[in-house]
Amino acid sequence: MIPHIPSILSLALFAQSPVATPPVREDPARWRAAEHAQLSEQTQLTFPDRFFKAGEAYFSPDGGHIIFQAVEKPAEGEKPADFYAMFVADLSADASGAPRLTHIRRVSPPDSANTCGWFDASRSNMVIFGSTLVAPKSQDVPGFQRGSGKYRWQFPPEMRVVEVNFYHPEQIAAGSAKPAVIAGDGTAYIAECTTTRDGKHLLFCTLAAGQGDISVKNLKSGIVTPLIVAPGYDGGPFFSPDERHICYRSDRKGDSLLQVYISEIVRNEQGEITGATNERQLTANEYVNWAPYWHPSVPLLIYASSEIGHTNYEIFSVEVPAHGSSHAPIRGRVTHADGADVLPVFDGTGQRMMWTSQRGEGRSSQLWIANVVVPTAQPASQPASQPATPVPTQAP
Repeated sequence: MIPHIPSILSLALFAQSPVATPPVREDPARWRAAEHAQLSEQTQLTFPDRFFKAGEAYFSPDGGHIIFQAVEKPAEGEKPADFYAMFVADLSADASGAPRLTHIRRVSPPDSANTCGWFDASRSNMVIFGSTLVAPKSQDVPGFQRGSGKYRWQFPPEMRVVEVNFYHPEQIAAGSAKPAVIAGDGTAYIAECTTTRDGKHLLFCTLAAGQGDISVKNLKSGIVTPLIVAPGYDGGPFFSPDERHICYRSDRKGDSLLQVYISEIVRNEQGEITGATNERQLTANEYVNWAPYWHPSVPLLIYASSEIGHTNYEIFSVEVPAHGSSHAPIRGRVTHADGADVLPVFDGTGQRMMWTSQRGEGRSSQLWIANVVVPTAQPASQPASQPATPVPTQAP
């Protein structure tokens, strides 16, 4: 059983549990104008008529598909599902050339809790994600607890990493078959997973030691190697485009905040990952900074931050200085809409960004996509003075 872990924020938290936001939609012209130097053609991909909420999406290597987690809109008079299902969709364009999703299909088993999908670049038809496979034994519903002002988030021990052929998900979606398990035995939460391009190494977060640690598994030999083991919660790892580094976020100071880190990957003569070294901290402030993601060609990361306010998370960028550089990394603000803008990712070209936003009609968490105008970081504007923002605490 996973113990209570205070002061942590799951990579998928805001997709699972959107913050409280004003019910009135702001004029899109305002945020389009404010974002024009970084983004253009901001387009909503998922909508409340199909999904009660959706979030944490990733591009396939060729950009032709996305994987995301969502709760479908319930039938009239029924309540929405407690847990996220995993979906894959084709990313195409409508008659005007605007991006849209087609052929949306569920790839996760009925009643299971799912998070953190990813495309296996070595096999064009395979996706991986965290799944409990069946309904979690604990039925505590994740979400914002309005009475206490806190978040409740589960780390079910049944959560493990699975793989699915997304061209043929019918039996799994119907419950007559289960995904293949590639990491985890159902005794400790394992999720937040990605792979190297050759499909040989699986990177993931594990709570096997009672805290969030980052490990890598050689899928050919089965050997699991710890990479980041430190007090607190380290998670949400991604390989850099050249696979020489990983990025992640950590609350290791125990100050109820998260900061963005990178480390170098160590490999042996056979190219197998054997460890991590030369850790560097890219943010050091009084805010929650999480969900970092690499740009494919420019040395920078994008991430979500509470810098503007805890009810208005925004996306920022931060440069990755050359090793040995003494200057503080330059940061820049990317999004400017009311409500949470979180979980940003680039496609393989770096020309498009996809993220989870509450800027649309109804203020539910939905997927958005935009063209990237300028990926480089610029000095961030100073937010209004405010107290430090604590990381939402997992309820007992």
